[in-house]
Amino acid sequence: MTQLAEKNAAPLTIRGYEPDDREAVLSLHVRAMIPTGAYRGPGPWEDDLAAIELTYGSTAGGIFLVGCLDRRIVAMGGLRRSAENRAEIKRLRVDPAFQGLGYGREILNRLEARAREVGYEAMHLDTSDRQHSAHQLYRRAGFTETARRPDGAWSAVTFEKRL
Repeated sequence: MTQLAEKNAAPLTIRGYEPDDREAVLSLHVRAMIPTGAYRGPGPWEDDLAAIELTYGSTAGGIFLVGCLDRRIVAMGGLRRSAENRAEIKRLRVDPAFQGLGYGREILNRLEARAREVGYEAMHLDTSDRQHSAHQLYRRAGFTETARRPDGAWSAVTFEKRL
């Protein structure tokens, strides 16, 4: 039995990002980050969200996915090339009202499948030391913590997984 079935969660529809999703994606990003205490507000660190098609497009060896419930975007995540054989997971977010239902894991699984399809040998990501639920998700998915570094008021935590 899956985690979704155990909690009677509605099935998530996962699809590729479309330009009309821009505002919903930005809103989800903010809603998911504020409760963690790791949201810095708008700035150049969010430039990828202003150019999703370019940053995460298939020609760049990536993909950006959204997860929908009744056409409402409640989960998202991106994958982009970071080196010849490496991909970076970015912007994995789940609306706080829908966390703990397995939606983040579903998006992560799809991103990993895309990484394997493209031929990447490893995936990596950074998250903050404040995002404890994210750490659990990544560890359960086979990621290993590889580094911590100061990043303003918190530390950035790097995770990696060999494929």
